[in-house]
Amino acid sequence: MAEAEKQQSEKTIPFFPDHIRTEAKVALGLLVVVVLIGVLGTIHPIGLEPPADPMDTPAHAKPEWYFLFLYQMLKYLPKTLGVMIPIAALVVIAIWPFFDRKIDSLKARRVRWMIVIIGSVGVLALTALGAFS
Repeated sequence: MAEAEKQQSEKTIPFFPDHIRTEAKVALGLLVVVVLIGVLGTIHPIGLEPPADPMDTPAHAKPEWYFLFLYQMLKYLPKTLGVMIPIAALVVIAIWPFFDRKIDSLKARRVRWMIVIIGSVGVLALTALGAFS
């Protein structure tokens, strides 16, 4: 029994000094790499383009397809109105179910369908205009 324990203890490596030493070497190596990259970046900065100008949007900038209608809406409406209309639409969509619970007449259903159709056609038209402009 003592012989088996002796063989097992010879095959294992103690955690405390060995593992801590290995981790310290890795951390020191990463620190050297990070400091080296920082020093090189300070000495030789990369200057590819002029600094960004937040007041000047390049002509080729286009948003992804799901934001094209908002982008196009800003072209046709004043900026304040172009920002407030989507916010107001989201607020109306969020609170509509709380105010329209018991109204289920045919006329109310037609009004809802007309709002959905007009809104969808408007979004699709603005998206198409934005994609082809």
